[in-house]
Amino acid sequence: MAKLTNEVKGVIEKSKGWAFATADQNGNPNVVSIAFGKVLSESQVMLIDVFMDKTLENLTENPTVALSVWDMESLQGYQLKGTAKVETSGALFDEAAKMVKSMMPQLKAKGVVIIDIDKIYVTSPGPDIGKELD
Repeated sequence: MAKLTNEVKGVIEKSKGWAFATADQNGNPNVVSIAFGKVLSESQVMLIDVFMDKTLENLTENPTVALSVWDMESLQGYQLKGTAKVETSGALFDEAAKMVKSMMPQLKAKGVVIIDIDKIYVTSPGPDIGKELD
């Protein structure tokens, strides 16, 4: 299992949006924009479901996911790959609902997607692009 470094965490926290990729059981891809989420630990990220439909359907068939995060100012970026699970109640869901309500009161959280990160790859321009972090 890969660990989020402080540098990767910084990019995640600074980013204004992420690209979240799933695939169905036949490998047909789906990518959605994510505006709400946070780092939970060195090996987990939480995304908040506000509009997910096909994404949730895919996760029931295939929990393997990828998340692309980037900082447009520094051009630093990373791709996180792992396994996801969905929660629609509990402490993390309650936290997510409060986060969404405080930022955009007209929206409502439907659930959270917790990603257990297995691999992290550099997507920043330069000689390390494509490199897997330990």
